[in-house]
Amino acid sequence: MKKIYALLILALGCMSYTHAQVSVSGIVVSDVEKVPVPGVSVYIKGEPKGAVTTDFDGNFKIKAQQNTGVLVFSYVGFQTKEVSFSGGAKLNVSLAEEVSTLNEVVVVGYGSQKRSDVTGAIGSVKSENFNKGVVANAGQLIQGKVAGVNVVAASGEPGANQDIIIRGVGSLRSGTTPLYVVDGFALDNSNNGVASNPLNFINPQDIESIEVLKDASASAIYGSRAANGVVVITTKKGSKGQAKINLNVTTGFSSLANKVDVFSADEFRKQVAAVNGNLQDGGANTDWQDELTRTGVSQNVNFSMSGGTEKSTYAASVGIDNQEGVLRNSDLKRYSGRLNLTQKALDDKFNVAFNMTATKLENSRPDARSVVGNMLTMNPTDAVYVNGQPNLNLSNDILNPLISEKNYSDLTNNNRILANIAPSYEFIPGLTYKFNLGVDYSMSERDIQVLPYSSATNTTLGSLNNIMTTNNNVLYENTLTYNFSAKAHNFTVLAGQSYQKIQVYQKSYNLSGFPDNGVEPKNQIETASERTTQSSSAVENELQSFFGRLNYAYDNKYLLTATMRADGSSKFGKNNRYGYFPSVALGWNITKEDFLAESETLNNLKLRASWGQTGSQEIPSKITKASYTESNTGNDTYPLDPSATDLSGYPYGSIYTRLANPNIQWEVSTQTNIGLDFSLFNNRLSGTVDYFNKVSENILLEVAPVDPIQPTSKYWTNIPNMQIKNNGIEVALDYSSDKSRDFSYSIGGNVSFTDNKVQNSPYKILTTGGAQGGGQSGATINGVLNGQPIGSFYMLQFTGIGADGLNQFADTNGDGSILDDDRVVAGSALPDYIYAFYLNLRYKNFDFGANFNGAGGNKIYNHVAMTSFNRGNLANSFNTTDRASQYLNEASTNSNTVSTRYLEDGSFLRLNNATLGYNLSPKLIGLDNVMDNIRLSITGQNLFVITKYSGYDPEINTGTSVGDIQSFGIDYFSYPRSRTIVFGVNAAF
Repeated sequence: MKKIYALLILALGCMSYTHAQVSVSGIVVSDVEKVPVPGVSVYIKGEPKGAVTTDFDGNFKIKAQQNTGVLVFSYVGFQTKEVSFSGGAKLNVSLAEEVSTLNEVVVVGYGSQKRSDVTGAIGSVKSENFNKGVVANAGQLIQGKVAGVNVVAASGEPGANQDIIIRGVGSLRSGTTPLYVVDGFALDNSNNGVASNPLNFINPQDIESIEVLKDASASAIYGSRAANGVVVITTKKGSKGQAKINLNVTTGFSSLANKVDVFSADEFRKQVAAVNGNLQDGGANTDWQDELTRTGVSQNVNFSMSGGTEKSTYAASVGIDNQEGVLRNSDLKRYSGRLNLTQKALDDKFNVAFNMTATKLENSRPDARSVVGNMLTMNPTDAVYVNGQPNLNLSNDILNPLISEKNYSDLTNNNRILANIAPSYEFIPGLTYKFNLGVDYSMSERDIQVLPYSSATNTTLGSLNNIMTTNNNVLYENTLTYNFSAKAHNFTVLAGQSYQKIQVYQKSYNLSGFPDNGVEPKNQIETASERTTQSSSAVENELQSFFGRLNYAYDNKYLLTATMRADGSSKFGKNNRYGYFPSVALGWNITKEDFLAESETLNNLKLRASWGQTGSQEIPSKITKASYTESNTGNDTYPLDPSATDLSGYPYGSIYTRLANPNIQWEVSTQTNIGLDFSLFNNRLSGTVDYFNKVSENILLEVAPVDPIQPTSKYWTNIPNMQIKNNGIEVALDYSSDKSRDFSYSIGGNVSFTDNKVQNSPYKILTTGGAQGGGQSGATINGVLNGQPIGSFYMLQFTGIGADGLNQFADTNGDGSILDDDRVVAGSALPDYIYAFYLNLRYKNFDFGANFNGAGGNKIYNHVAMTSFNRGNLANSFNTTDRASQYLNEASTNSNTVSTRYLEDGSFLRLNNATLGYNLSPKLIGLDNVMDNIRLSITGQNLFVITKYSGYDPEINTGTSVGDIQSFGIDYFSYPRSRTIVFGVNAAF
């Protein structure tokens, strides 16, 4: 028996020794060319320290401690692969090439291209690189992600409007909004009745990628609507294979990110006394910024599923999103559903794609300017509550804002459906006809109401403003695409026709004088006692287009893209109804040349050059046609009835309100671009450099006639020779380490320098931003001046306080008087440069990402400081900052004149968002039979801002347009930004 045990022990020892000496060998080749791949890292799974590398012929040999196991093969440029082994068998392993940025597909107008074939300037952001956190719309997803694209929120309100500026401001009347194309459907930027961002209807989690077409070569295919650039949004599609189910749940908590440093109660008492003011001391210690804000809770639930077969695919999702702002009564609720389907038939020659997004949006908005004004100026010694009820005895007979915010409501309900179906048929190999039929239907109702209220010191009549808007956008498109090759020559020819009709109908009425009976005004409109005002409007616009594009490549080295589009718009007169927008671009893949083909360092080097023209049709409807009204005042009437004794007996006469002008022309933007794309070190380092020059002409404005004897006070015309020029440089760099290792990282960023200038303007100044408030309304803050950037601040130069306690300004023309002629250009609201950078880290199942963005060289006009933070308000027991006591000899009666005193540096650096995530293996918690992956994350948004600006936030613009010319860089009681912490769970099934 002992001999048997001894033999067993000896056998086990031999087996153990044998297992320790198992040698696994083999060869690694590429999946396509089947050539050996040297330098591949090979290691036993779980034992990366014992890694070996393949030799020059792709051979490897590694020792294993066990007879069976899994080998991991990884190499930059190839997909990591795991292969099981048993014993000492020789393995033949093939590695598939990793899809690089050169091979990724980029969506362009009416088609797609490989990145290596693109000749235009296109910025592409995939879903995995979007900004994280509480996000309401597509613009927030790409802020800081694309060189030359400046995304600025108008305020910190949930879903706030945005200025998306692509390569500088190139128009006055049509604003900065680019053309948005969603799954091939061009959206209309006209009014849809929603006061917040019109893109809020798209669930950000449904978006797969966003492409920004920046230069004319990329965007000219959209012709008359592409002067401000084009943003192409592609939603998620299904793919063949096993069904995928995904559930994403997040909860966010938002609080006021930054406080304006107004006086505390104790400081306030001292400062009012110091200026010999009238102190109304309520005996309390109140921080009104705390009292009038809250911690907003945002919740998001998104459920999606996708899958498909060789013949059909599907993707569907439903989402519920509820965002609370930091001001009460500030909410954005979105209920969304999406369905994308594809189907193949007739030997895959016939294809149908169907996309539909349906959204219900509920947007509640506070009277933000009033609330913010109260936060900053109310007496901090006043108590908020007395005996548990809102204090009705506040300084200066102000109504307690807690009551005001309860009585005020602004609620919009919007229902919107965007759907399109696109069948296509391939007649012969390469020749495909496609028909695209789409509709974008939106219906909204907005109620702005104030409940009636009365107290001993305040009386408010109830009021209601009801606005109903319907927007119907129908699109018909026919395209024919032919792909063919002849030896080294490759051609893609596109020809198409498009017809789009937009109808916008709006009705509104105003009522006031409602009884205080506990019923909301909108539910008792018949009880209004004050005069009713009503209005309605109907606008129909049509756009008929013909377009074509040629893509040519010779031996994948030399590339040519030529585009032409003709647009006919009903907005223009019969003499200039059609506009023509050509473009041409050349590309040279230098690394395809023999002298670089064998380079181990330089993987890609492509030179691009383009020229093209785009247009702008974003002008008011009917401006080319004459318009009339009736009047019986002034010289508009004549007493035909001899018995008439006053105007009531005079007949009405017809007068012009707008003159016909069939000669109005399109605004045209001509752009030249030279770019260089490169990648090095096995595509680990990649980047782009672009120089652009964009000139906008035929600037269309409503101006006063030179001849004072005119039947109208203003008329629409193209300004002869006037130009808006933008030129600049864009640079983007990205670096990624070896992703096959336990620890990997990527880092990158972009910077853009833009010089904006107006030339040949016949006007001294076209005001874009004016002051608001008693005694200062209409005073110019910034505008358009010849030889200066758009949004230039034009004002008196503040030099201090004189011996009389009043403002002193520089006498710049030396005439001894301070008049309007002494105003100077004191900077621009447009930044000289914008930049962004990111850092991504990954260690095993942990990952971390941070995104920063910033701007420099711009100014902000602090209208809040001019209006409120002055010595006179402090003397009357309104709170201020230390601006009011900056000059000890300043008189309390000193005026708050528009000047450089309130102009501040707008430069900033922001940590936009940072995310820490962990991928939890379902096996660890016994759910591996149910789930594929569980991801836990925590995200911080707007974690800090480095800036010299004294207001709530430097990334702001609440100035109002003047004469429909957009303003920039004015802070007027803006809705403050929040800091948000978001907790998320994502489960994949």
